[in-house]
Amino acid sequence: MRRLSVLTILLIAASPAFSQGFLTPLGPVAEDQRAHLIRVTAVTMIAIVPVLIGVPLILWRYRRGRGAAYRPGFEFSLPLEITMWGVPTAIIIVLGGWLWQSTHKLDPYRPLGPDPLQVQVIGLNWKWLFLYPDQNVASIGTLVIPEGQPVQLKLTTDTVMQSFMVPALAGQIYAMPGMVTDLNLMANAEGEATGRNTQFNGVGFADQSIAVRAVDDAGWQAWVEGAGNAPALDSASYAQLGRRGSASDAASALDLPDSRMRLSEPDLFHQVVSSYHDGQPIAPDQQPGAPGYQPEAMK
Repeated sequence: MRRLSVLTILLIAASPAFSQGFLTPLGPVAEDQRAHLIRVTAVTMIAIVPVLIGVPLILWRYRRGRGAAYRPGFEFSLPLEITMWGVPTAIIIVLGGWLWQSTHKLDPYRPLGPDPLQVQVIGLNWKWLFLYPDQNVASIGTLVIPEGQPVQLKLTTDTVMQSFMVPALAGQIYAMPGMVTDLNLMANAEGEATGRNTQFNGVGFADQSIAVRAVDDAGWQAWVEGAGNAPALDSASYAQLGRRGSASDAASALDLPDSRMRLSEPDLFHQVVSSYHDGQPIAPDQQPGAPGYQPEAMK
């Protein structure tokens, strides 16, 4: 195996695929996650670095033929005991306090500001559907948000359990059929990021990615207004989205010029959630993602 040169490693580290994570944050949540990792790493090094240095020194000092002093009568040292037990105890206390603080600060249900943009997210096989009920816009596989505005995602799935994550903006959260979970995020500046489904859900799992774009006010208004002439997302077209396939497959099947659609049924998200709450199992021909799914029968 050839060794990687320093230049190759730097190029890999600078590549978009490597950089789109919480180490290169696009929003305040990912910034706090990065700061937490740096703090934890720095404090942990207090216990790790002495071991990494001390073990080689001890091996060198007491190597065969060295003749280093040997003290068989040595039994106890109070300063050494305090150091060996006190430092790790203090590290655990500090790390526990930081973890408690970060857990509450980075609660995915905690709003990041007043009047957040409401986005409803439905997981399908193998695509994400984003609904903007206040703007009457829907998007397949692409999440567009205005910079500087808090965003509240309401997530569910109309198939198996899935996991939503955009590392550059926020942490991971699960989406489950019949349930609604929240994820609050915000972008501090214009930019692009990539999200994924991190819960394996079949052969199309690797292609279930999310293109995230944070735009300025003018770009946001243009994107919303551009959906006015897009095809409508109603019960019939949603039934077609339930077919197995990627976001690009769905756009091609529905003859969409881009990922946008006009949301003609603002209550679609709640219809999907409530379909699992009537106490009866959903027939395979009505369950998106099921092998026997027949969208033609649902029109």
